[in-house]
Amino acid sequence: MKSIKVGLLGIGTVGAGTFNVLKRNQEEISRRAGHGIEIVMVADLDVARAKELVGSHCEVVNDGNLLVSNPDIDIVVELIGGYGIAKDLVLKAIANGKHVVTANKALLATHGDEIFKAAQDKGVMVAYEAAVAGGIPIIKALREGLTANRIEWIAGIINGTTNFILSEMRDKGLDFDTVLKEAQRLGYAEADPTFDIEGVDAAHKATLMSAIAFGIPVQFDKAHVEGITKLEAVDIRYAEQLGYRIKLLGIAKRTPQGIELRVHPTLIPAKRLIANVEGAMNAVLVQGDAVGATLYYGKGAGAEPTASAVIADLVDIARLADAEPAHRVPHLAFQPNAMADTPILPISEVTTSYYLRMHVADKLGVLANVTSILADSTISIDAMLQKEPALGETQTDIIMLTHQTQEKNVEAAIKKIEALPTVIGKVTKIRLEHLS
Repeated sequence: MKSIKVGLLGIGTVGAGTFNVLKRNQEEISRRAGHGIEIVMVADLDVARAKELVGSHCEVVNDGNLLVSNPDIDIVVELIGGYGIAKDLVLKAIANGKHVVTANKALLATHGDEIFKAAQDKGVMVAYEAAVAGGIPIIKALREGLTANRIEWIAGIINGTTNFILSEMRDKGLDFDTVLKEAQRLGYAEADPTFDIEGVDAAHKATLMSAIAFGIPVQFDKAHVEGITKLEAVDIRYAEQLGYRIKLLGIAKRTPQGIELRVHPTLIPAKRLIANVEGAMNAVLVQGDAVGATLYYGKGAGAEPTASAVIADLVDIARLADAEPAHRVPHLAFQPNAMADTPILPISEVTTSYYLRMHVADKLGVLANVTSILADSTISIDAMLQKEPALGETQTDIIMLTHQTQEKNVEAAIKKIEALPTVIGKVTKIRLEHLS
């Protein structure tokens, strides 16, 4: 039984987890793969630390080029991250005829088409289960388990940092800045959390899932991306009173006009299972025409959960390495010559429901003026909450939930509402999905 030789680019948190899980579960993994799988070389700039982690089990170098050009290595695992050297090394590995496993969602969301084309031309595989939702096997579910279905939509909590922050804001009534500092102290948020809190990380993952679900190229540049930095604790409180939770969702939806690809804070009915995913956990809800709704839940990050996905990819490649390229699962689920050119819709063309909060003067006729503007924009109201002003106050909040309408209609109505002399400041708008 030929042993599969693996080279590891980067041995940080996930790399160390991959090395340890592979070593610990070697016998079980070999029984499943039909081959031994061993890491024979590690490339990392911190050679001393890398040697401390792997001991005498494999060679350690400080130059990834030495690893991707090593003729003894069958599979290169890229765990460096980013778009620069990682892209160069992945393309060199492919050019050298090596299969690639990566957890780099940013790389694939921005350069995936180029990388998958290079791999197809060379007859090698690029596997990336660990790039989306950590240890949850959502890529495998979309590419293989749900292959009989016409996927209608996907909605995912796919960033643990933001989900932790929103859970804490709801549970403790704290503001965003206070909870972010606590998340950083606990290690849930990076020192620079921009990619997480601004929704970029979730958008990378949603982009990959949309490509697999609908058979379209990866198009991160066309995704609509909003983070959670502008969310206020008061809106989380009002949402609760109306029977909703606010989550940062990555949404990919098929419509007759095109594909919706968006990441933003979203109201979800509290009775939905996905609305009750708390802390740093991830969950992805997929609606297929044959199977209906399926929910995938688990740890979306961490050393060993992510290592679980990396090693699952190694096993898949070990099983299929000798198969004809045409007989393997396509990188994006659909055959490369059958990809669709369905357009990604601009956010103005998206149709959904909305939560609107406006701070108004407590005067007669305010509500009538607001509802008149909404009616003129063909927006109907589903529910409303009007707060009594505090004793001695002359201002209050009105909260409305709308039925489904196009974003451009809501934007036009908001401009008119904000122009009313009785409306103070900006109208807060949060999208709402029933996920039914």
